[in-house]
Amino acid sequence: MILSKVTAYLRERKRASVQDMSFALAAAPDALQAMLATLERKGRVRRLPAGSACGGGCHKCAPHSVEIYEWVDAG
Repeated sequence: MILSKVTAYLRERKRASVQDMSFALAAAPDALQAMLATLERKGRVRRLPAGSACGGGCHKCAPHSVEIYEWVDAG
């Protein structure tokens, strides 16, 4: 998995859960979490507080058990 794929995915969608990214990018959640931690340290993404909405609108998950990341637009 390339960091640029995670970056492109979040840039396009603005916000996504680790579970959604794992499915869409065919990547293990652990690998994604490591890449997201790198992007977070660089200030490109931020992890949202537990209970935040992913923006998908389906309401099929328990919000407090989902890790959601948001793209930080530096421009």
